[in-house]
Amino acid sequence: MTDRSQVAASARAKALREQLEHHNHQYYVLDAPEISDVEYDALLQELQLLESENPELVTPNSPTQRVGAAPAADFPASAHREPMRSLANAFSVDDLNDFDQRIRDQLDIAEVEYVAEPKLDGLSVNLRYENGVLVQAATRGDGEVCEEVTANARTIGSIPLQLRAEGLPESIEIRGEIVIRLKDFERLNQQRLAANERLFANPRNAAAGSMRQLDSRITATRPLTLFAFGVGTCSEPLAETHYGVLEQLRIWGFRINERVECVAGVRGCESFYERLIEDRDSLDYEVDGAVYKVNDRGVWNTLGSTARAPRWAIAHKLPAREATTVVESISVSVGRTGVLTPVAELTPVSVGGVVVSRATLHNLDEVRRKDVRVNDTVMVRRAGDVIPEIVGVVESKRPAGSEPWEMVSHCPACGSDVVRLDDEAAHRCLAGLFCPAQRKGAIEHYVSRKAMDIDGLGEKLIDQLVDSERVKTVSDLYQLSMADLRGMERMGEKSSQNLIDAIEKSKTTTLARFLYALGISQVGEVTARALAQQFGSLDRLMSADEDTLSEVRDIGPVVAQSVHGFFAEPHNREVIESLRAAGVYWPEDEGHADAKDLPLAGKTFVLTGSLQTFTRDEAQARLEALGGKVTSSVSKKTDYVVVGDSPGSKQKKAEELGVPLLDEDAFEALLVGH
Repeated sequence: MTDRSQVAASARAKALREQLEHHNHQYYVLDAPEISDVEYDALLQELQLLESENPELVTPNSPTQRVGAAPAADFPASAHREPMRSLANAFSVDDLNDFDQRIRDQLDIAEVEYVAEPKLDGLSVNLRYENGVLVQAATRGDGEVCEEVTANARTIGSIPLQLRAEGLPESIEIRGEIVIRLKDFERLNQQRLAANERLFANPRNAAAGSMRQLDSRITATRPLTLFAFGVGTCSEPLAETHYGVLEQLRIWGFRINERVECVAGVRGCESFYERLIEDRDSLDYEVDGAVYKVNDRGVWNTLGSTARAPRWAIAHKLPAREATTVVESISVSVGRTGVLTPVAELTPVSVGGVVVSRATLHNLDEVRRKDVRVNDTVMVRRAGDVIPEIVGVVESKRPAGSEPWEMVSHCPACGSDVVRLDDEAAHRCLAGLFCPAQRKGAIEHYVSRKAMDIDGLGEKLIDQLVDSERVKTVSDLYQLSMADLRGMERMGEKSSQNLIDAIEKSKTTTLARFLYALGISQVGEVTARALAQQFGSLDRLMSADEDTLSEVRDIGPVVAQSVHGFFAEPHNREVIESLRAAGVYWPEDEGHADAKDLPLAGKTFVLTGSLQTFTRDEAQARLEALGGKVTSSVSKKTDYVVVGDSPGSKQKKAEELGVPLLDEDAFEALLVGH
């Protein structure tokens, strides 16, 4: 190709990309197409031909790259730069008033301006743009760790591959909800019916399942729509108000929900909510509530967040939809932590467009409170349009001779005794090391970083090992061979050897880590360390009665009952002996001391910022080994705040309260001095 023709091809490709992205925006974001599908397809085909003849013209943000790629082996995991927290819920006007009152009190103002919007029922995603180009898309995950779904996100027409403006931030995260609108959902199910494929139960499941396809070509066939609702991290300041940020996102090419509006105070929120309920059945998407966010972004940091949710926003749940059906039986489900949950098996019934055949009864107290019995006619509700629950019993339809339901006395999964700890509503199977229903959860916990720290043994490999019956209890991990591992998916020679080495390394541990790894109900890291310090020997601990256990610092009757019950279960003792026989070892009598005699007993510390010499876990462990207590928030009861690099608001709070600060040198001196 001559230089002149190459320049012409490049210019034509650029023009086609701009035209196609313009028409994508008109169609997917504005719902206002300017050309027919035939005309659009002709432009796309011309660009595809140009790029196939001139591969150097292909750009990551070309519309031709939306069509999907070959299947991926897995979704890579990564950490959010800024957590994607959930929202706290308001289920009543009183809850909403309490939320508004807390904000007004904290800001000392008479009325708060909120941005109100429908809470869409889909899948939340985080989109990262560098210099205006989409470089990563990820699910919410657990709020901290997410799954990357970039290839799938690129197939969605309402997600810009290139932001539509000049002067863009160098880096910004856009957050939104991916949904399937109702008209698209109906068409999708009609297509599946014609193809003799299983129908989707509801738009939310269809959207979530479509985004989690390993083959992005399948995602590309699904009618997904993104509604942007906010931002994460950004390399430069944005608008001062949340509404202003949404308007900026609209300019950049994102679809913003048409019902977003600014409202004055709690009365404005109530009015928005009432209108949303009235219009609910006419909306083109599923909603499960309204969301209210303080409009002034400048006070968001002042209001702060809990570990799970921001204090400047709340979700106001819509009234649930209900239906009546019959309880055919009540079964018991055993969870990964050993909790037994009664489950009502129902005659299938459609509730809010979803077929419901099971409903959780939570625990025995709930069953008795509602007096749910087999063959009862019950009212079923999808709380928040998602989770089925039994609201009540239609007693006038109860058959003669029905009997109250009783909790089973033995675990349906392993036959071990079922116990109910004092002050707990739950019944539990305490055979956590042996019970098949708890097997995967017990192994995942046992190998976790803060427990036995067996690197390379993730959830999917555990699934394979358990499903193939190579591993039935945690002690079986120490019998695994290279041949066992090579038969597992994605386990080659090197990865198998690395895992064998990690398992071998884990044999040398500490009593505190081992106790935490056992997964005893109510026993976290701090309690495990307290038990190790107090008893110093596993045999002494296993032979201790509840009264002796209750004497340990920070251990009450419920924890004592749980620990005693765990070691009283013969199946657990068998697994522990198998672990010892396999070579799992720790120094006995380590730290066998009275906690009140430790040098930092009674002192409370807060850690903030990044330390150079210690990880956060190591610093906490050193303090607790000396009797200190580590908390997450600064108060007048805090004795010291340990300050590392980039300490944040905790240092400022300590200075305001007059709490002594320790830099890293002073912190090390404190540890060495004791």
